[in-house]
Amino acid sequence: MSDKIRKAGGMDRRHVLQAMAGVAGMAALGMPTVARAAGTIVVGTWGGDYARLLNKNIEKPFLISKGWEVIQDQKGDPERRAKMMAERRLPRGSTDLQALTGPNMYQVYQQGLTQALDYSKLPNAKHLLPSMKYEYGAGQIYSAMVPVFNPDKTKNPPKSYADALNPELGAALGFIDIQYQYTLLAAALAAGGSQTDLEPGKKLLLECRKAGARIYPTNESFAQGLKTEEITAGIMWKARTVQWQNAGINVASNAPAEGGLSYVTGFAIPKNARNVEGAHAYINAMMEPAAQEAFARDMGYNPTVDNAEIPEDLNKRIGFSKSEIDKLITPDFGFILEHDMEMKEWWDKEFKA
Repeated sequence: MSDKIRKAGGMDRRHVLQAMAGVAGMAALGMPTVARAAGTIVVGTWGGDYARLLNKNIEKPFLISKGWEVIQDQKGDPERRAKMMAERRLPRGSTDLQALTGPNMYQVYQQGLTQALDYSKLPNAKHLLPSMKYEYGAGQIYSAMVPVFNPDKTKNPPKSYADALNPELGAALGFIDIQYQYTLLAAALAAGGSQTDLEPGKKLLLECRKAGARIYPTNESFAQGLKTEEITAGIMWKARTVQWQNAGINVASNAPAEGGLSYVTGFAIPKNARNVEGAHAYINAMMEPAAQEAFARDMGYNPTVDNAEIPEDLNKRIGFSKSEIDKLITPDFGFILEHDMEMKEWWDKEFKA
């Protein structure tokens, strides 16, 4: 079968099954056929570069080459999670696995939408970092929230969240609207609070806003602010900083002294997945060292396995030292899930107002 990326919207399972039935019929008549597929895997994912790189670095070399047929259902994660919720009572859903962030993997599991992984079907998981191995999913790539800054415009480069979220920066400090969850957590750590005590962080953020800090709607608009030097500091994923450097933006980063809030994306399997074996095969392929190394080169994210070999020069740009890795902070996903509406309401009505 074709090794092109196929979106679920363009080729649903009915058509896939019809095509496979046609192949079987040709074989029965003695007609020439293509190699029989090992099975069909439908993966829910973001589109764009990430979808392209899934195909390039995982699907083609480790699944399609072995006879699997892979169909991508490309949508934003809120839309995909809503679809999972709508399909929860169906005996069989429309996807076999879903690419999600750490908090959202936790959320859909708590909602009863996904199933526990069977690690006996994941031989590559013996190399998975303990912090990336969950009952409800497996981490594919990770980075951490770090202070970012223009090295030519910054006399004292920020070495902590407290340094980066300093009201004295005034209008040179930027925030990203869609990063409200992690920004609130980072501010709480900067101000002496904790993941479950956000009040000190809220007070600090309001001081920054009063001093003139800017708010950008997206990661991309924040990057544009750095490029034009409208702002010179903020916080963002280290991996994104590397991508901006590759695009010619003058930006650098430091690991925060408080410990970096880790950002993970990975895969979870819906409870009503049609092809659970295929979903596990995909997750196992995701952990292949070559796939992990390719994502490090292409996207600037760190491998979640201990047997990937990252060149020293690349690791200096994307990675963290052993002591920095030991200090990585896994967000309290349960707290975020329980308080997300409150966090968003405060952000919109008080911080942004």
